[in-house]
Amino acid sequence: MNRKTRWTVLLAATAALVAGCGSPGAPVDPAPVESVQRPMPPNAAEEHDVDGGGSTNDGCNPAASLGPSGNVPSGSTMDEIRQRGYLIVGVDQNTFLFGFRNPTTGKLEGFDIDIAKQVAKELLGDPEAVQFKAISSAQRIPTLTEGQVDIVVRTFSITCERLEDINFSTVYYVAGQRVLVNKDSDVEGVGDLGGKRVCASKTSTSLPNVVQAAPEALPISVDDWSDCLVMLQQGQVEAVSTDDTILAGMAEQDPTTKIVGDRFTDELYGIGIPKENTDMVRYVNYVLDKVRGGPWQDSYRTWLLDRLGSASPPRPEYQ
Repeated sequence: MNRKTRWTVLLAATAALVAGCGSPGAPVDPAPVESVQRPMPPNAAEEHDVDGGGSTNDGCNPAASLGPSGNVPSGSTMDEIRQRGYLIVGVDQNTFLFGFRNPTTGKLEGFDIDIAKQVAKELLGDPEAVQFKAISSAQRIPTLTEGQVDIVVRTFSITCERLEDINFSTVYYVAGQRVLVNKDSDVEGVGDLGGKRVCASKTSTSLPNVVQAAPEALPISVDDWSDCLVMLQQGQVEAVSTDDTILAGMAEQDPTTKIVGDRFTDELYGIGIPKENTDMVRYVNYVLDKVRGGPWQDSYRTWLLDRLGSASPPRPEYQ
């Protein structure tokens, strides 16, 4: 390479270097950043046609069930379960204290789980002879009418409307609806919910109860009660309203919340049973009579005493 050629190459390289170090030009404005809305839980929805008119079943006593019987004749529903070797029970896995999955052991625990195990213990001799099927509130009746489960033990309020489709045991627990809000809220009870977004589970009795007690409330429905707690934490609703038993679990999970107001309903918890299996209704009532004698209090002390105070099992009523 001669001297002239070398100078040409050097000048070209220098020009390129200078160009690379020059101004990149005016920066491009980034896309404007707006506040991002937190996602709603799956299937969460505003409800505009909730019937808050109450029951129209004159003469119905939802607390009255069939008389107890511990007999297990051949060919009965109970005999078929014994032949199978395990009881199939629809339960919750998201309601702390009543039916929830222990994050450490992975096992289902809670007051309702204990009640279900007592039925298995009496019928099959083993409280662990249970196949649990986790279901949502909306699935409680369909799983029974479609024969997917033997019984449902899932904070299941007995109502005259529900008795048209399924059967219930006697009442094994009496809860009452209240309101859960953030600790800095000025809501003091159901009377302060007018114009506020209130979360409850789909197909639960809680939604119509809220509308009846606070007609100006804005009900929001979700699949599971845990979704309501998330929405309250994210500021998507101002309150959650359902049974005090369920709210106690939420308040235990999130100390920044509080339960306010008096009970404005009585919720009669019963064990759901397929309509045609009246023999199973009598047998479950027989088991509950025995449970009220001791295991009920044992379970209550474990899960609820510190949160809800002392209580006794409700007295059964029979038809």
